[in-house]
Amino acid sequence: MNADLDTLATALFVKTDDLLKSSPHLAPWRPTVGIAPQLSDAELVTLAVMQAMLGFTSEARRLRHACAHLRHLFPYLPKQPGYNKRLRKAAGLIQHVIRLLAVDTTLWSDDVWVVDSTPVECGRSRETVKNSDLAGWAEYGYCASHSRFFWGLRLHLVCTLHGLPIAFALTGAKADERETLLAMFEVEPGLLTGRTDQTLIGDKNYFGRDFENQLAQWGIRLLRPARKGEAERAGSQLFKPLRQVIESINESFKGQLDLERHRGRTPGGVMVRVLQRILALTAAIWHNDHTRQPVMRALTAYDH
Repeated sequence: MNADLDTLATALFVKTDDLLKSSPHLAPWRPTVGIAPQLSDAELVTLAVMQAMLGFTSEARRLRHACAHLRHLFPYLPKQPGYNKRLRKAAGLIQHVIRLLAVDTTLWSDDVWVVDSTPVECGRSRETVKNSDLAGWAEYGYCASHSRFFWGLRLHLVCTLHGLPIAFALTGAKADERETLLAMFEVEPGLLTGRTDQTLIGDKNYFGRDFENQLAQWGIRLLRPARKGEAERAGSQLFKPLRQVIESINESFKGQLDLERHRGRTPGGVMVRVLQRILALTAAIWHNDHTRQPVMRALTAYDH
């Protein structure tokens, strides 16, 4: 197979369609009696990935491009309101497809993970903060990596060194990173099944005796830089290059998949747009893995 957008779209459609045939309960609910949708759920997931890959943050621009260039893949294309409504309802299906693709890679069994969180800005003006439907979930936070305050959410990610998403969570900007990480593993205990010697690399915020003891009980060895006043910790010589790996993964989401330009205005809208970006990166790594590309996280072949 070639590493191009059409080939990726075809492979993803087939994979998603097979999933829905074997597990029809994963499809978004709809009445048993009524008009059948002209765009299938598998086509909807594929279209969402292509939108993220091509960098269209504007729904109107996406539809114009799709009508002009994607008719050979999608004979029917919904209008903007219908597309957005169906995409929000498909959030659960998108999560299942993310996991299905991730497990179907040679990277899933990697014994080294990295963990970090990155801002997902949701507004800049005071009026937006006061009137947004996201108020109460989104909040003010501080991004130490870029030395700036922001209003919005945080995307917490556990990834392999190649950038394959293993687990993720979307929280308020002030949520404790350690509590969120533990909650991610508690919600999905199957992630750690059969992993007896897993290494997790994080920054200085992932600290605490009770926190590290809990990870150790799950068979996870935590590596992080020493905090001020602490003795030097094991693996300290690795943290500088690995910090660049983590920042590079975040840049794939923000620079190439426009994570902070999601344009979501409601909790459901923001959530599915973040899932859309995670699915796009996972699909690219899955396809690169199966086509034996030299760089697993390369997206350049799919952005045009």
